[in-house]
Amino acid sequence: MDRVNFRAKVLTGHLKNHENLAVDLLQTAQCVNYSPPELSEPLPDFNTKSLRKLLDGESMDEIDYIFNLMIKSHLFCPRERGGKVFISPDFNKSMEHQREMTMRRIDYLREQGAFDGWLTRKGPDAERSGFARGITFGVYDHSLGIKLGVHFYLWGGAIQFMGTKRHHDKWLKPTEAYEIIGCFAMTELGHGSNVRGIETITRYDASTQEFIITTPCESAQKYWIGGAANHATHAVVFSQLKINGVNQGVHAFIAQIRDANGNVCPNVRIADCGHKIGLNGVDNGRIWFDNLRIPRENLLNSVADVSPDGQYLSAIKDPDQRFAAFLAPLLSGRVTIAAGSMNITKIGLAIAIRYSLSRRAFSIHPNEPEVLLLDYPSHQRRLLPLVAKTYALSFATEYLKNIYVNRTRESIKTVHVVSSALKATATWHGMRTLQECREACGGQGLKTENHVGHLKSEFDVQLTFEGDNYVLMQQISKALLKEISAAKRRNKPVKGLGLEHLNKPAPIIPSRLTSSTLRTAQFQTDIFCLRERDLLHRFETEVSQREAQGENMEHIFTVTYQIAEDLGRAFSDRLVLQKFLDVEATVPAGSLKNVLGLLRSMYTTIVMEEDASFLRYGYLSTDNAAVVRKEVLKLCSELRPHALALVTSFGIPDALLGPIAFNWIDANAWSSVKDSDTVFPVFTNML
Repeated sequence: MDRVNFRAKVLTGHLKNHENLAVDLLQTAQCVNYSPPELSEPLPDFNTKSLRKLLDGESMDEIDYIFNLMIKSHLFCPRERGGKVFISPDFNKSMEHQREMTMRRIDYLREQGAFDGWLTRKGPDAERSGFARGITFGVYDHSLGIKLGVHFYLWGGAIQFMGTKRHHDKWLKPTEAYEIIGCFAMTELGHGSNVRGIETITRYDASTQEFIITTPCESAQKYWIGGAANHATHAVVFSQLKINGVNQGVHAFIAQIRDANGNVCPNVRIADCGHKIGLNGVDNGRIWFDNLRIPRENLLNSVADVSPDGQYLSAIKDPDQRFAAFLAPLLSGRVTIAAGSMNITKIGLAIAIRYSLSRRAFSIHPNEPEVLLLDYPSHQRRLLPLVAKTYALSFATEYLKNIYVNRTRESIKTVHVVSSALKATATWHGMRTLQECREACGGQGLKTENHVGHLKSEFDVQLTFEGDNYVLMQQISKALLKEISAAKRRNKPVKGLGLEHLNKPAPIIPSRLTSSTLRTAQFQTDIFCLRERDLLHRFETEVSQREAQGENMEHIFTVTYQIAEDLGRAFSDRLVLQKFLDVEATVPAGSLKNVLGLLRSMYTTIVMEEDASFLRYGYLSTDNAAVVRKEVLKLCSELRPHALALVTSFGIPDALLGPIAFNWIDANAWSSVKDSDTVFPVFTNML
């Protein structure tokens, strides 16, 4: 009995203590409150508008105009969360609904004059304006950006640059007014990156002066054609042109695929590509041509033509040069993708950084407040290098836009190589950034309304369309090899593509690196140039040795892909650094220049830390690699006070960020649940 009494007393004591503890906790515990980071973060010691001007250049006002057009319309799905209004597509709706809403938004933007002059105005300023508009539409919804990009950049661009006056006079104004809707039928089921291998065939009938377009087999069906499934009335069709039994290579033709009432034309078959992991607001389709006849004048003839009696005419006799000239004007797609990728990284980072400046987790010491996520060195290491790289790549893509709109026949090679480099580098960076931001936001990163997670699936396609990134890296290496081989044949210095450093002695890297050395522009330039020149030499040597052994060039480039990819990345990184330094040189001494210096040093050190080639080929010793690794952490701590100002300078309006970027507690309060049924009054009579 004594034992029973003892156990009863012990249990009673436990229950009493637990009860008292629970009461004490309820009495003393404080609920988590949201505090805007603007109240606790230091005021920026540089002008955020000046920094944004470096990012957006002359297009800043036009970008803001497009943002405001979207924010003020109920067609862009305004939602109130946590006392702020956000706009974003309703991705919970069906694929059909998303496609319909994309077209409704296009109609609204057309009515507002957002497309005026897009194709009919001429000159660099007009083209720069087109880039600003197209890329900004994609900030709201990638489907909207892609749908407009296909119509204006691809269909419209093909008419502009591959056609001649007869095509301009007939097609550009109706395209700009959306009286016709164009698509771009290049990709086939059997051929994507290898455009020269497409299987669609076009023959000429001199008796009727018509071309006849044929899909000879299932692998020749046009595939992933944006706009084809529902809305496009016309297509630029890429096809092998056979004249008198001779294949003259790939050419482009204008073909009508639907009539004014939306009915598919005779001798054309169209099927839907179906639901995708993203971009369901774009109606991707498949097209078959059953001996479709089109007028002779529908050949886009800037490079080659066919006379009424069936004679093939071209001033460019070499088929390779003709093919290159034919496709050169289509580089605008890569320019748009590279620049657009920077916007998605800005959205992801602005959301993740703002959230980390108001979300707390764990206390370092008992009875102390929990720590802001961005005050943890590990969290800084995850996000701040990505901020620096986003700035670096943004400066580079602004340079790309400028050389594109000011291109000449002599500079088109540079545009091709630079656009290939930045398209690949920027899209890889974008997807990696979104993944890191998703994880950095924890469970909130999974919610579609918070954007970051869903953006991953929306933008994943950028890694492969307009050129597979790994293929682009190899193309860059081939272009660099041609440059130095041509210079050697001429016995002249290398000129162009930023390769002039090859004419100088190889830079010497200090055997022991210090923090101060790592931050100098001279060292950063030296080690990036050393890496590029050494990899180019290694690539040239291996190709030459294999060629001497009798291997054909196609096989050689296939088996040397590893060093070719390393070289492509080295070229891209050196280019980005070079453009960063060019921008930095325009800024007078002061706080903004100091912050740019920190960002540049962060960019270069993170590239050195993360790219294995610096260790693989011996540009860094293991001891120096350890110094680089420590320097990244130092730079993170120095950039930490500027984090809010840096993402504010991105210029993304609050309405286009996710609720967790602001008052995430009120955004998830019970009142938001009760109000959720009334956030879309514009849709109540639409479905």
